[in-house]
Amino acid sequence: MQVAGLNNLFKKANVHAPDLIVSRSAEAVPEYGNPSLFPGMFPTLYPYAVGGFEVRGRKVAVSMRDQADYSFDLHDRAFRYHYSYMFVVLNIIQRRTGHLQAYFTVQRSKFLEVADEFRKLDCETVKSTAKRIETEGFSAEPSREELVMKKLLNEVRTVSAKVPGSAASKVFVRNEIRSYMGMKGMPQIFLTINPNPHHSPIFQVMAGDETVDLGVRFPQLAAGPERARRLAKDPVAAADFFDFSIKCIFECLFGWDYGRNESSERGGILGHLDAFYGTAE
Repeated sequence: MQVAGLNNLFKKANVHAPDLIVSRSAEAVPEYGNPSLFPGMFPTLYPYAVGGFEVRGRKVAVSMRDQADYSFDLHDRAFRYHYSYMFVVLNIIQRRTGHLQAYFTVQRSKFLEVADEFRKLDCETVKSTAKRIETEGFSAEPSREELVMKKLLNEVRTVSAKVPGSAASKVFVRNEIRSYMGMKGMPQIFLTINPNPHHSPIFQVMAGDETVDLGVRFPQLAAGPERARRLAKDPVAAADFFDFSIKCIFECLFGWDYGRNESSERGGILGHLDAFYGTAE
């Protein structure tokens, strides 16, 4: 694409030459360590075919998550307005987290036995057996491979507490809450905070509306349908608004000092908070 863009600057450029060539292959394109992946997938976001993730040779290494967050905070909102970019990025980050943070656990008394069974299995046997079990279920007269797989499924547990949205991550959150209760006692208040960006002047400013005057008590806002379109078009601004609202509520109403990670000296409407725990649904 770089060559095509430069050629278009010259008068004698070959007008019949394509600007974009989509190649095909029997092998999947690798997503690890491939800086050309996203420029190739989203040519309108990377018109010069540079700026992909995990570029080798950078003086300071930048993770995919940090670079994705940065792209959503750029003044040019093309990345956050794209209809599929953020979903593809989130999907890859989620799968990478699953690859790197999920692991197996087994009872200590059965560790050697299970480890020996794992050593006897090969990838092709596991794939074929898993595919057959998925489509047909366990047969009435299971083969040795099916018996081994069934035994491993019963003995081995998958731990994915650090994978967002997984069942194990929810168990991890509940365990943390129980730990707080053991240390601080029973919570005094349970509440759900649900700020509505559709009617908020602050969100309209975050979404790019520079005509909203936050200095007046009742700012003039756009019509309801237009505000709804802004909300649907810019989920990043909606997430920023939610994060900003929660922090303001705890800092201004409940008197929590985020800098010192404790209640402020003046406290809030409920007095001085000893601790709190919050999680997004």
